[in-house]
Amino acid sequence: MAPFRIGFVPEHFSTPLHFAKKYFSLSADLIPFPAGTGHMVSSLRSGQLDVAVGLTEGWVSALATQTQSQADQDNSQPTNNEFRIVGTYVDSPLCWAISTGYSRDDIIDVADLDDLEEDAIMGVSRIGSGSHIMGFVLADREEWTHPDTIEDHDLVVFPLQNFENLRKAVNDETADFFMWEYFTSKRYYAADASPHPIKQIGEIYSPWSSWKIVTSTQLIGKPELDEVLEKVNLGIKHFTEHQEEAVEYISSELDYEKEDAREWLKTVKFAEDVRGVKRTAVEKTVEVLRKAKVLKEDEGKDIEKIIGMMRKE
Repeated sequence: MAPFRIGFVPEHFSTPLHFAKKYFSLSADLIPFPAGTGHMVSSLRSGQLDVAVGLTEGWVSALATQTQSQADQDNSQPTNNEFRIVGTYVDSPLCWAISTGYSRDDIIDVADLDDLEEDAIMGVSRIGSGSHIMGFVLADREEWTHPDTIEDHDLVVFPLQNFENLRKAVNDETADFFMWEYFTSKRYYAADASPHPIKQIGEIYSPWSSWKIVTSTQLIGKPELDEVLEKVNLGIKHFTEHQEEAVEYISSELDYEKEDAREWLKTVKFAEDVRGVKRTAVEKTVEVLRKAKVLKEDEGKDIEKIIGMMRKE
């Protein structure tokens, strides 16, 4: 069998995948997706990926809306390029930094976004990405949401593909703010950061464990998938037991400061066994996404069509 094509976001969270390939013969082509989870959803559906590691909210949102559209069709059997959540990669939540342009004196904190003369423009990587979905979770927290539909929302969403474009946009004021993982954003919180320095105006934690593993429905139950997941477990174990090596890799290969890498290590908790996902974890995510109006009330009801491998509670 050909090596699995595994999509990942090339940030510090990907370090255990590197260790799995380097030390434990993970048979896979690791394919970076700087634009994030939303881009990997498209690649999974087009058959360009076999497995992917991405943000919980992106997977659940994509699968919940997909399963509803299937239910509206006569034939609701999975197509060849469908996918399901089969693993829990990180147990801890993700800290999203909320950022604007470095010289935006009219935006000092999150509350100022509601006081702009025009509706706030939120930069996102792609529609359906974590940076998009968490914007609506933020809007719910800040009580910006309207009681009806997401289309009536005060936020204007502007897809910009990647982190660099987002930083550029908040500086030239084509967007007012965006959200990205805190430690990835932190290195640009200085006037001399290049290119496109930014300013933090707030933060928000995802109300769920942050990273999940998905795979094509054609691979669920196959021994090759079990082997890949076990190699990821070994990569995580090596990461946990060799944290200075992790710091060296993160600082040399992923462009983070060593101090930031060490601080991040204090905050993150990877799963000891990635296989499977708890039903309650997905149900909680669906509940919050409905409240934030990312999902409609009738979306996400069929949990079995979101989860491919269930984990005991």
